[in-house]
Amino acid sequence: VQLQASGGGLVQAGGSLRLSCAASGRTFSSYVMGWFRQAPGKEREFVANIRWSGTITYYADSVKGRFTISRDNAKNTVYLQMNSLKPEDTAVYYCAAASRVVTTSRDYRYWGQGTLVTVSS
Repeated sequence: VQLQASGGGLVQAGGSLRLSCAASGRTFSSYVMGWFRQAPGKEREFVANIRWSGTITYYADSVKGRFTISRDNAKNTVYLQMNSLKPEDTAVYYCAAASRVVTTSRDYRYWGQGTLVTVSS
């Protein structure tokens, strides 16, 4: 599976962005999809994941209620809608694919290249 993330950019605090992650291959629906982020000088952290059917999602406490993960298996794409953005959300955001429901980055087998989100105060 090859993943291509897009949609990052510069936004003011309180604004919104939607990230997309397009996947190649016909097995997209068999993977749990996740979003991670890495801020400068910090470790990569889990943001959200979504199960195969798209009906069950899980979020880090820091984004719960502000971010929404979704997927369209017909389009081989996973999304991350980010609302009420804060300066501390500034990071490179990565999409990733795993064969089981996990939140640790080492358990995700496939990774996109990352897209930069910058939130100004």
